[in-house]
Order: sequence, then structure tokens, then C-alpha cells
Amino acid sequence: MGDIVKGVLGGTWALLVGWIVPTALNLSVFLLAVVPTLQHVHPVDQMWPKAQASKSLLLLVGSILIGLALHSLQNTLYRILEGYSLWPAKYYAYGCRRQLQKKHDLGKRIDLILLEQREQTHSLSPEKEAQLAHLRVDPRLTRLSGRDRRRTAVQRAILQEELARYPVSDDQIAPTRLGNAIRRFEEYGYDRFRLDSQVMWHELAGVAPEPVRRQVELARTRVDFFISLLYGHSVVAFAATLSLLGPRPHLGIQVLSIAIMVPFIPVWYWSAVKATDEWAAAVRALVNLGRKPLAEALGFNLPSTLKDERSMWALLSRLSRLPFHERASALDRFRVRPPTDSDENRG
Repeated sequence: MGDIVKGVLGGTWALLVGWIVPTALNLSVFLLAVVPTLQHVHPVDQMWPKAQASKSLLLLVGSILIGLALHSLQNTLYRILEGYSLWPAKYYAYGCRRQLQKKHDLGKRIDLILLEQREQTHSLSPEKEAQLAHLRVDPRLTRLSGRDRRRTAVQRAILQEELARYPVSDDQIAPTRLGNAIRRFEEYGYDRFRLDSQVMWHELAGVAPEPVRRQVELARTRVDFFISLLYGHSVVAFAATLSLLGPRPHLGIQVLSIAIMVPFIPVWYWSAVKATDEWAAAVRALVNLGRKPLAEALGFNLPSTLKDERSMWALLSRLSRLPFHERASALDRFRVRPPTDSDENRG
């Protein structure tokens, strides 16, 4: 019973912090900046409560209902920002090319820094010297190389963090920064172990240690919070802009609201991208620590070699994703051998 209560409270906390609280903030601004301009409209004037207690109750109920609606639509909201939904094909392709070029440029900048450091110690091979010479004449790096040389060790580590927010495989590149930041940990299990964590997510989360599952939930809640703020600010700023065209605008409050909220929209997006670092670390731990109990729960022995383990997870992921094929019988060599009569007698 205690585990059930903790699970319910954990889910409630994620819903409250991730969606309801930021919705309450956005709805407060909407009620302050937009609704007063509509009070002369007959239906709004009739429905808008006059008592302060009623207004507070309306804010509370509205925040909960809208927060619940956003929570149920979170996959769609994420996919739009990741670049998978509502993106015309040409813009999707352009975004992917742009993000792939950014990834390659970051990699080259880091290589240039490391090679120049090794050059100072005279430890470069002829191949590395040729690579260094090529990077120095790269026109895309010329503008940034001087600034990179002046970076401190901590600032150079930030370049590594930025590169780490891209998926390992170029084939997995998404058209937006947020899409790549999320895609990098979606592909982690497959890249390292051939375990498709997206296909087997529920099985993996079902057997992973509770602290790790909790950490994944909390890490995602931080990203949800900024995503909710971003969408809410966009809607409220748009509504406030339209309300300026009304017959009785409250220019001071409306203009101030727009001036404050619009600049914060890219800030919330950048914050969501940064917050995926903790989410990525939690998913990485989930895959690393959940592989063995997942294999045992499915009735398989975790192979002793990485090569065999990758083969087993590739077959299991394919078996979960695709209809059965006779090739799946290759999994038999990884299955736990059932006890025989002689084993029971010996025991």
C-alpha cells in the first residue's frame, strides 16, 4: 500500500510542478493583462466574477484543468518543438542540415583545440599535423578559432557539453536543438548495447531500480516545466497583442506583459535544452542498471561478452517491434535453461 501511495504522489508531483504551476503563472498574467479588455463584452462581463474569492477559485480550477490538458498533450507539444510534427518537409530537411553542420563544426573546433595543445608538446604524428593544417584553413572555423584559443579549460568543457547534446549517429539528427538533445539519450541504449530503449521502455522502466526510475521522472519534470512556460508565454503574448486592437485596451499592462513575456520565450527554450542534460544522465543510468534485471525478467541470461549482448538485445528489440520471424529462434541460445529432473534431485 505504501508503494502505491508513493507512486501516486510521485506522479502528482510531476504533474503539479511540470504543468499546473507554470500554467497558473501564465493564466495569472492572462487574467491580469487580457481579460480586463474584454469585460465590456457582454458574455465575458456576465461570466467574469466580481468577488476576489471567486476570481481566486477560477484561477485555481483553470490552472488545474488546463494543466491536465497540457499534460495529456505533452507528446504532441514536445514533437512540435523537436521538429517532428507540423514541420513542412523542406523546413525539416533544412533544419536537419543546419543542425548537422553545427554538430560537425563543434567537433572540428574541439579537435582544433586539442591538436594545438598537443602541438605545443611536439607530440603530433604526421597524420595529425596534416589534420591540424586542414582545420586551420577551414573558413568555417576561422572566425571562431581565435576566440576558442582564449577560452579557459572550463569554457572549453562547455563546447564538449554542447557537442554531447547531439546524437552520436548523423542519421539520428533532428531539425531543432531540443530534438537533438532528446534524441541523444533516446539512441543511447541502441548505440551502446543495441537495446532499443524506445521500443522496450515500459519493460525497462518496470524492472529498473526504483531510485533510478524516480530520477528519470524528476529530470523530465524540469524539462516539462520550461516547455509549459514556453507555450503559455507564447499564447498569452499573442492574446495580449490581439487585445491591443480592442476598443478599450489597457495599454500599460498589455504592452508591459508583451515586453516581458516575448523575450523570455527563447530563454525557456534554452533552459529546456539545458535541462535535458539531467534527463539524459538519468536515462543512461536506467539503461545501464536496468539491462541485467530486464534480461532476467524476460527469461534470458545476460551474455558475458559485449558482442553477444548486442546480438541478444538487437534480436529482442526486433522481436518486440516486428511480427515474429523464424530468425528470432537465434534467441534460444540466450534463454535461461529450465531446471531438469536431475537438477531437482541433486538440489
